[in-house]
Amino acid sequence: MRLATRHDGVPCVIDDADVVIPLDGTDGPAVPSIQKLIETSSTVLPELEALPNDTELPRTRSSEVAWLAPLPRLRRNIFCVGKNYDEHAMEFARSGFDSASDPGQDIPEHPIIFTKAAETVIGPRASIEIPTGLTSQVDYEAELAVVIGTSGRFIPRRRALDYVFGFTMINDITARDLQKRHKQWFLGKSIETFCPMGPFIRTIDQIDLDDLILEGHVNGELRQSAPESAMIFDISSIISTISQSMMLLPGDVIATGTPAGVGIGRSPPVFLKGGDSVSVSATGLGTLTDPVVGLS
Repeated sequence: MRLATRHDGVPCVIDDADVVIPLDGTDGPAVPSIQKLIETSSTVLPELEALPNDTELPRTRSSEVAWLAPLPRLRRNIFCVGKNYDEHAMEFARSGFDSASDPGQDIPEHPIIFTKAAETVIGPRASIEIPTGLTSQVDYEAELAVVIGTSGRFIPRRRALDYVFGFTMINDITARDLQKRHKQWFLGKSIETFCPMGPFIRTIDQIDLDDLILEGHVNGELRQSAPESAMIFDISSIISTISQSMMLLPGDVIATGTPAGVGIGRSPPVFLKGGDSVSVSATGLGTLTDPVVGLS
């Protein structure tokens, strides 16, 4: 099942025929938000699966709708994993921008967990805004994101996927100069509009992680591509690691890291600028595209 949030805040189901079914009580359950749906999924999802397809009500296709991020107002920061693909870890080390790692430790021994401010989230086709004077080295990072469905602490790796509601995508936009200057990643990744998310959440029962390929494009050019299996730390390990320190909650989002091919990995580095268009796509999760604009 695909779940999305319409531009007016109404949560929707997108069926297999790409038809949008608003969850506003018109011909199905009234759901205030995708967040609330996740929290009550054990009772609401069966109702949604039984929604009729032969309604007389007018329908629209998903391509005809303006969308917000599926979770436009997160209740806490996005959890992120740094350097979770071998080739990206190596390109980051070679770039000179990784000021937080010790020499010779290019490939992490344990998951590197940080957060990105919840206020950075924007939806498909919303503008990524580069503030002039604050940063001139803005980079893209295509990432698969996990949406937690069930609260849990001390989650064993073997059961970690039982706590997953579904998957979406984010673009972990990063100001590399701020990242390097402050020797940590929070400020460089938490500029407003620096987290495109979407276009929808697909429930875990409809995603085959073994077949999932993640890609990133800039202005239509393929820059990043990797299977989920190329992660250094798999999704189950990431969930288990975070849950050892804190309770994971329904609606929490975990960005699982980016493959090689980011702007700082090119020679010379190529950064985003006003007028660019960046896209993230993954098997079964569609395409998330956002324009880049400069703020004077």
